[in-house]
Amino acid sequence: MTDERRLLEGIGVSPRVGFGTGRWIGESRAETENPTTDEVDPAVEQSRYESAREVAHDSIDRDRKRALERIGENEASVFEAHREFLTDPQLTDAIETAIDDGEPAPRAVKSAFADPIEQFETMDGPMAERADDLRDVRDRLVRTLEGTDNVALESLPSGTVVLAERLTPSETARLDPERVAGFITQTGGRTAHTAIFARSLGIPAVVGIEAELAALDGEPLLVDGEAGTVIVNPTRQEQRMATAGVAQTVRSEPAETRDGQEIEVAANVGTLADLEPAREHGADGIGLFRSEFLFLERTDPPDEASQRTAYRQALEAFPNGRVIFRTLDVGGDKPISYLDMPAEGNPFLGERGIRRSLEQDRDLFEQQLRALCQAGGAVGDDGGTLSIMFPMITTVEECEAALSVLADVLEGLSETGTPAARPDVGVMIETPSAALLAAELADRVDFLSIGTNDLTQYVMAAARENERVAGLHDPLHPPVLRLLEGVVADAHEQNAWVGMCGEMAGEPRYTPLLVGLGFDELSMSAVSIPEVKDRVSGIDTAEAEELAEHLLECHTRGEVTAALERWSAGVQEGT
Repeated sequence: MTDERRLLEGIGVSPRVGFGTGRWIGESRAETENPTTDEVDPAVEQSRYESAREVAHDSIDRDRKRALERIGENEASVFEAHREFLTDPQLTDAIETAIDDGEPAPRAVKSAFADPIEQFETMDGPMAERADDLRDVRDRLVRTLEGTDNVALESLPSGTVVLAERLTPSETARLDPERVAGFITQTGGRTAHTAIFARSLGIPAVVGIEAELAALDGEPLLVDGEAGTVIVNPTRQEQRMATAGVAQTVRSEPAETRDGQEIEVAANVGTLADLEPAREHGADGIGLFRSEFLFLERTDPPDEASQRTAYRQALEAFPNGRVIFRTLDVGGDKPISYLDMPAEGNPFLGERGIRRSLEQDRDLFEQQLRALCQAGGAVGDDGGTLSIMFPMITTVEECEAALSVLADVLEGLSETGTPAARPDVGVMIETPSAALLAAELADRVDFLSIGTNDLTQYVMAAARENERVAGLHDPLHPPVLRLLEGVVADAHEQNAWVGMCGEMAGEPRYTPLLVGLGFDELSMSAVSIPEVKDRVSGIDTAEAEELAEHLLECHTRGEVTAALERWSAGVQEGT
């Protein structure tokens, strides 16, 4: 270790800045060679391999659940692919053949994965990054077979900057953004799952650093995930600037622009365990309660009483705020084993969201609405404002049908004298059809909430999980921006408010644009709330509106990105 200040350059993949102490975790990799074994019993090794595969399957399910709760549905879908790797005949046949030929199980696994990993690495663009997914599955198997433990990434000391040759998706998903100040890897790219997880968790990250990172173990490091740089032994002034950037003051009060425009900043949550972190980070309320998490990882659906209890807890957590529950949104990338969900060629264009709730899941839909309205009635004035929104709306008829079901539920509760609250009602704007029908939908409900992840997918005809078209899955493409502007304008004309609960809402660099477009509410992962609130407080609404008007005139994503960067640089120079 030296006190020499050095600058390392790589690829910034998460627009955050962090400062902490480096910790090399390269030893966690299952890369070591197995010693030569003279006597191998193939039957024993096959049994060991099958047991390891079962353990790996269970651990993938746990990581998938963790990603669903902490990061989001789109990101968690990577673990579906990991499960498929476990049963891929190209891999399983190669492993079993190697074992039959006398190889010990760990060596057979490493050998079988070697060629596919190398094949992906020789490809260009995002496909090359799929090699990390294969490594992730390989390492799970090998660690189990060799009896080695992985680094406890969930409990690293506060202020740790993780150093590694690479991080797999499951390792990144286990990082605690409250403890980890950032991570640096020698390999990786902006579209890799590891990078996507880092952005969703709000962890500063720089990849592609061409340096011996193990030598930085114990060194003070400043990670600038926007500039793509790492400063070894930064000055005290640089440390203070970095610390100020990541240790935002939590604001319990609503955020206001410089000219007094209030913007509601809420949290996206998946489980009851997420409520307290949302409160601690200063959320004004819950902008998206993903109710499907109550239905996942079970063998049968939750009953009405247990749902009512969960919804009541969420309302009580934000007595002065708004709590928006999205009704059961399954299908697409969220299958549920106990529901009749036949395989579809393209599930994102099939039976999902409100389509199922109005048809085969009608009983569950009515039960859920009863539980929600009763929870609102039970908390009364001591709880937050009960709000319900319907997912995957594409027609006015679907909206009216869902409202009719809600009206019947409320009437039934009234007839039995059951205390119930009449909720505010909204719809998700996730499809081009819903965006183009914004005025008609807003005329029938209280609010609209835009899910930019799905909306971008459908507008750009680019599947969220397909890395070959990752460049198209960006909300800064002009057609997406123009739809956002149209939805906000149409909704406001009908006196409905508009929120956003997609990944775009939690990116501080987009906050001026979203304020300029006229959004009333932004909902995001809890870790992003302090920084977004801080960003709101520095915005002048008129200037933000000028920025939005300028960006809406751009013809390409490159023009939009360049203009946004110029505006941000100008603001920073003026502050």
